[in-house]
Amino acid sequence: MTLEQGLIFLIITSVFGLLLWGRWRYDSIAFGALILAASLRLITVEQTFAGFGHPAVIIIALVLLISKGLSNSGAIELISAHMTRKTQSMTTYISSMSALAALLSAIMNNVAALTLLMPVDIKAAKKAKRSPALTLMPLSFASILGGMITLIGTPSNIIVATFREKALGKPYMMFDFTPVGIVVAIVGVIYIVTIGRKLIPVDRMENDSPKALHDLAGFIADAHVPEKSSAIGKKVNELYKIASEHDVHIIGLVRNGKRLAGYAYAEEIIKNDILVLEATTPSIEPFVGALGLEFADSEKHRGFSEENLTMSEVIVPENSRIAYRSATDLQLPEKHDVTLLGVSRQGQRFREQVPRLKIHPGDLLLLLGGKNQLSDVINWLGCLPIAQRDQNVFQRKKAGWAAGLFAIMILSSAIGAVPLPVALSICVIAYVSLKIISPSEIYQSIEWPVIILLGSLIPIGSALETSGGTALIAQTIIDLTTGAPIIIVLSVLMIVTMCLSDLLNNVATALIAAPIALDLANKLHVNSDPFLMVVAVSSSCAFLTPIGHKNNILILGPGGYRFSDFWRMGLPLEILVILISLPIILTIWPL
Repeated sequence: MTLEQGLIFLIITSVFGLLLWGRWRYDSIAFGALILAASLRLITVEQTFAGFGHPAVIIIALVLLISKGLSNSGAIELISAHMTRKTQSMTTYISSMSALAALLSAIMNNVAALTLLMPVDIKAAKKAKRSPALTLMPLSFASILGGMITLIGTPSNIIVATFREKALGKPYMMFDFTPVGIVVAIVGVIYIVTIGRKLIPVDRMENDSPKALHDLAGFIADAHVPEKSSAIGKKVNELYKIASEHDVHIIGLVRNGKRLAGYAYAEEIIKNDILVLEATTPSIEPFVGALGLEFADSEKHRGFSEENLTMSEVIVPENSRIAYRSATDLQLPEKHDVTLLGVSRQGQRFREQVPRLKIHPGDLLLLLGGKNQLSDVINWLGCLPIAQRDQNVFQRKKAGWAAGLFAIMILSSAIGAVPLPVALSICVIAYVSLKIISPSEIYQSIEWPVIILLGSLIPIGSALETSGGTALIAQTIIDLTTGAPIIIVLSVLMIVTMCLSDLLNNVATALIAAPIALDLANKLHVNSDPFLMVVAVSSSCAFLTPIGHKNNILILGPGGYRFSDFWRMGLPLEILVILISLPIILTIWPL
């Protein structure tokens, strides 16, 4: 191993380690790694920022904009609303929603597809008085499977396609992934409906089903003790009885900005103390009212009467403005008249006060604000309400135009009349001209962290390849499988890629695994296509953990899932994908 290879391996390993640690944003980590590689002259000045102009980056951004246009037009809403209109058995419901999720993920970004369908699913769970945990994981897994069907379904397919163009002079086309992807998706959805959903820990999930949505998770919230509160002069443990009556737990006391040790159960409450509460949404407000408390920062809602204030529960996606930041950082009460009342994160309890708490993707937030402007602030934050908003005004008259334009552009690209980036660009321009997408939404709808991640890691991946690092890894795999059939080599590549995808972003996994696949094929003197297709399929298979795919992060809070819940349903699915996909890949793309 040369010094250059060693440094690149060290940078990539550090990136993986920091991504797993999860303390910093993944785009910041990737950009920092890019600048470090440039500083060490592992990549040239010209190469440093070339990744941001890479075709994969452009295509992913355009797909996100088209997904927004299809959503704005109401085309997706009309379909999904019909799916939940009739009373259905659980098997029928999960079958129809999973099939819809897979189908939508094939024609738009799979994260966008889940974002559209998740509020519909949660609303259906609320009406049926059951836990949404019974259906959210099948919905997430089905959307991930559907993304494998076409080029634009998932970013990893786009990345693999661009690697093929670099190696063989021609990228994969829109439906080159379909023969393999559609069989995997169909078999995967059948597994989810028949076996997989039964592996969700039903007993734990159904215990709270009568309370449905509101018992998904307890929020950690702060309540201020004003001068006239009946809690003043009482010890914390003297409030336990009334707290129990309201299903609220008092888990701490903050005085002068400092949280007192332990639960401060023997501490006498004084004016301006802050009680730290753990409670569900319906429980918090009655308890606060019973003791004459105030929500922290509620006095900052200038100009709003109590009748005009409302609370909303939202999920934090990875690209949210508040992800990895706090309400204090964004000055929510001061600048937007919205207060972060509570945070729910897999039942964790926090030492920090709620306004200063760094928010993570997948967190559930409880927000308080005026009825009219709260929706605007939620949109500004880029958060997703867990109850479908009735205020959304869809441009239903333009649904036909949106779907038709998209179909024409996809068909034009598929027959080779127009290059895919050009076709997608024409579609976006048409959406803007028809006012299906507003100019401001163009910038809001693009997941800039993903763009930064891609643009940063592409040059590093190229440096790994040109330095001989990928060839070194490929040779190691060949040495480990000496004398074995090539299908065993493909199996090893698939398993390794799946493991990486379960722990890392699927984009990062594809960027690293694709050049290794090409080197493996070159060293074995066989067709590169089976190896690239293996990477395309396996980099999308992040079913063992909630951190491997954005869709799993999105359902973590609303479903009340634990980290260990995913592998129960996900491990058999990953094994099934290996068994199904490899024979099909070798049939469609022979060696």
